[in-house]
Amino acid sequence: MKKFISVMLVAAMAVTALTGCGSNSGSSSKKDADKYYIGGIGPTTGATAIYGTAVKNGAQIAVDEINAAGGINGKQIEYRFEDDQNDAEKAVNAYNTLKDWGMQMLVGTTTTAPCIAVAGKTASDNMFQITPSASAPSVLSSGNGNIFQVCFTDPNQGIASAQYIAENKLAKKIGIIYDSSDVYSSGIEEKFEAEAKTQGLNIVSKAAFTADSKTDFGTQLQKAKDAGADLLFLPIYYQEASIILKQADTMGYKPKFFGVDGMDGILTVENFDTKLAEDVMLLTPFAADAKDKTVQNFVKTYKEKYKDTPNQFAADSYDAVYALKAAIEESKATTDMSASDMCDALKGAMTKIKMQGLTGGEDGLTWNESGEVTKSPKAVIIKNGAYKAM
Repeated sequence: MKKFISVMLVAAMAVTALTGCGSNSGSSSKKDADKYYIGGIGPTTGATAIYGTAVKNGAQIAVDEINAAGGINGKQIEYRFEDDQNDAEKAVNAYNTLKDWGMQMLVGTTTTAPCIAVAGKTASDNMFQITPSASAPSVLSSGNGNIFQVCFTDPNQGIASAQYIAENKLAKKIGIIYDSSDVYSSGIEEKFEAEAKTQGLNIVSKAAFTADSKTDFGTQLQKAKDAGADLLFLPIYYQEASIILKQADTMGYKPKFFGVDGMDGILTVENFDTKLAEDVMLLTPFAADAKDKTVQNFVKTYKEKYKDTPNQFAADSYDAVYALKAAIEESKATTDMSASDMCDALKGAMTKIKMQGLTGGEDGLTWNESGEVTKSPKAVIIKNGAYKAM
């Protein structure tokens, strides 16, 4: 009997040892109290993987740089990213996995709907959350002051787009095609239309589509063409925009095209003729061909490490990690803090910091108490299959 008990104890100890090993074993991972733990969430598989992959990679470069330079207050960063496939339920599961792992701060999520779902959890847990790219105002209102954005909010993108078109006299007649079923697209469209009136722009057509009808845009394009629109404003994602460009070309309709940050990625669409995107304009906080030394160093590192040119999502997540660094240093937050205590410290510090970053423009990045960022947008145009600053 004693021999049997001894064998059982040995077996139990072996199981315990096995379940406690491995850096990616979720709740069983052992947390090093001498490190800052940053989690990330976004789609690295599925239709929107271009966004999450860029966010993951941009943040990783920032983490590597900071750690190589001595860390934050002499302490290293541990970084882990989870795939949510742009699905709200999977994003919540990813959040719980990271929380079990020991996450103290979240860079995420990448896209809006999953971010809103996770925001309810971070608010309840008092977990600090900074999203690089979820742009809806409802992201911020879903929290309790614990959520900050690095990207422009949807209303600001709409307002800035109308102002840029007016200031540069890009069009006499404007058509709009937008996704009425998407909070991102409809939010931008609403503010664009309001600001267009203020700027004296002439909107001659407006046509919507939904998630259930986003493969044929013939009706919307014909409406804009018949109205004489010489510029189409597309506050939509690049997948639908690529179809619109193809179909406009087929029907011989050649207006100017102007988009926002969701357009970033159109050059990567499979089987898309990038010549159709020639002269397409969009507002973005980042241009990979900018002459700024910090930008060029980032682009060089990104290309060497990931064999690709970084987009604004990569740049925004890079800035998100450096914003965390600045806030930690400002608040003197320590590695042994609980996630809740870390959150309280960072919330107070975010409104005090100012950083240049990759996406801050001439005036840099600052944040207000609501979590909204202030920074200057850039306009880029596609020339010869690449983005060029305007």
